[in-house]
Amino acid sequence: MTTTINRGNLKSTTIHVMALDGIVNVNSLFTLGLFLGLTVNPMDPSYTLVDSSHTACIPSSSVAENLVAFHVYSFSSFLFSSLIAFGLKQGIRTARDGEFRVEVSDGTIAHVNLRVLRAGILASAAGSVSGCLFLTLALVDLVEIKLGKLACLDWYGLAAVVPLVGLVPSALAFYVCVVLHAFTR
Repeated sequence: MTTTINRGNLKSTTIHVMALDGIVNVNSLFTLGLFLGLTVNPMDPSYTLVDSSHTACIPSSSVAENLVAFHVYSFSSFLFSSLIAFGLKQGIRTARDGEFRVEVSDGTIAHVNLRVLRAGILASAAGSVSGCLFLTLALVDLVEIKLGKLACLDWYGLAAVVPLVGLVPSALAFYVCVVLHAFTR
């Protein structure tokens, strides 16, 4: 019995596998950054650059609590995203039946349910997006701890936060558009 393989399907699903690899790699870098961020003691008085005479600009302890909480939320989101991506890759490697044929890296053919693959990639992307949003919020809190409350309109604080709040959501919007485009293909 001869089986024909549609090479177009093989290439597009290989791209899905490469996308899963990319998600895991980027999440690993962000996770490393999160651990480095947690090594800092934000309540150490010598850690801030705010002049102690400007008490109105010194952030409260709730900002430090938010910093730690946002780090944990971000880590959880990146871990969720990576675990989904790893699970999908394992599923592709061990697949026996399914509606879609996939060429795995060693040249063997696996059968994959394309709906499950797409839903998993979408869930993994959602975890990465939420992780990036929480990481952005943690960085805003870090800027407030180091440079003072944003309400004080300090030039250095605003110069650090405005690009962060402008560029990260823009990049995430682009990422979501690309994922949704790939999701419909």
